[in-house]
Amino acid sequence: MQKSLHIDPGKCTGCLQCESACSLENEGMFNPAKSRIKVFSFHDEGRFVPYTCTQCDEAWCMQACPVDAIVLNPVNGSKDVLEDVCVGCKVCTIACPFGTINYNSSTGKVVKCDLCGGDPQCAEECPTGAITYVDANATGLERMRAWAAKTDNAGA
Repeated sequence: MQKSLHIDPGKCTGCLQCESACSLENEGMFNPAKSRIKVFSFHDEGRFVPYTCTQCDEAWCMQACPVDAIVLNPVNGSKDVLEDVCVGCKVCTIACPFGTINYNSSTGKVVKCDLCGGDPQCAEECPTGAITYVDANATGLERMRAWAAKTDNAGA
C-alpha cells in the first residue's frame, strides 16, 4: 500500500515542529531553513499552511533531471534525489510547479522530501494532526464524502 502525506491546513497552528523535525532528521540539526517542509503564513487571515513535495505521479522534476538523479523509491513511492548523482544544475527546481525542491548551497545539490524513507517525521511530530501519513488512495475520500453530504443537504 502506497502512503502519502495528507495536510489539513485548518489544524495547523504554525508551531513549526514539522520544520524542526524534518531538519533534524535530514540535516542533523534543528534549523527550519534546512527543512524540506515549509509552513506558509497567511498573516492577514491568521492561517498557516504546511507544504512539501506532493510526490507527483508524473514527477516533472524526475523527468527534467538531465542526469537521472531523481528516482522512484519502489518501497514508499517517493521521488528521491541521489546525492552522489546530482550535479546541482537546479533544472528540477524550475520543473517543479509547486516550488518544493530546494538547492542546498552547502552541498551544491538539491533536496526534496523523501518521506523520511517511509516514516515522515513531520507527521510524527505534528502535535495537532495537521500532517498525517495515510493510504495514498484514501487522501481525497473524506473530502469527497464531505462534498457529497453538503450537496445532498443543499437540495433538501
